[in-house]
Amino acid sequence: MHQIEFKDLAIFIRVAESGNFHEAAAFVHLSQPALSRRMQRLEAILGTPLFERTTRKTWLTPAGREFLPKARRMLEDFELSVLGIKEMATHQKGKVTIACIPTAAFYFLPGVIREFNQLYPGIRIKILDVSANEGLECVIRGDADFGINMAIAQYPEVSFTHLLDDPFVVCIRRDHPLAQQQDIGWADMEPHKLITVSKDSGNRTLLDSALVESNVRLNGFYEVQHLSTSLGLVEMGLGIAVIPQLAMPSNDSTMLTCRPLRGAPIKRVIGVVRRTHTSITPAADLFINILLEKWSTP
Repeated sequence: MHQIEFKDLAIFIRVAESGNFHEAAAFVHLSQPALSRRMQRLEAILGTPLFERTTRKTWLTPAGREFLPKARRMLEDFELSVLGIKEMATHQKGKVTIACIPTAAFYFLPGVIREFNQLYPGIRIKILDVSANEGLECVIRGDADFGINMAIAQYPEVSFTHLLDDPFVVCIRRDHPLAQQQDIGWADMEPHKLITVSKDSGNRTLLDSALVESNVRLNGFYEVQHLSTSLGLVEMGLGIAVIPQLAMPSNDSTMLTCRPLRGAPIKRVIGVVRRTHTSITPAADLFINILLEKWSTP
């Protein structure tokens, strides 16, 4: 089946408005026979005559009058779409979607977003603050332009650019007995109730692997879904937690504090995750460049 060309719509509208094939042909820089052939082709596609003609006058048929407003809308929509793409290409408009683990969102993004908005005020930002596994899936599926995530595994669908290493620390109340120590070892934690996150979490996987390596069993008494919940339980005096340092509150108004882990450290590696076989949007590429310039470490 033949498709309608947008040039034919423009010609049809011009003929309808001028009522003259010769004038329309001159305006669109076509010969009159070429213009006539284009209108005949359009009529054949639509299956109905659009014009009635005499040697002196051209006017629309009833079908032509009905088609004219539709042709104008189609042409206007097309022109607006092209304009939108041009604006995106010149960074005037668009949207960047980032799949980011929540703790990294608070740390990395505010300063970068502020700078990005100053440079490109017409580009909107959407943040999917999700778990590491969910964030990876969002990037692979194309629901996000890129992600800020842990280096949890090697996937051929994505590439990983290092941002920083985030060491795990022991989160405790300021009045907890362990707060008297400069650092805390596994043996120090054995008498205390441990608050952990779900086994689906990448952070939990790193902790469990370290415990197995060190041949340590801790009193995992509470299990929660989110690091923020574990912080709340620690603050209520219900136990202690081993968490990434970025998850610690940045202000001194809480009862929470932390101490380094003694012995073999645990750390998670955080970086930019993007699809390997799909080109990134110009807006997302601009955002990543600012992000790496601000946060990337050698």
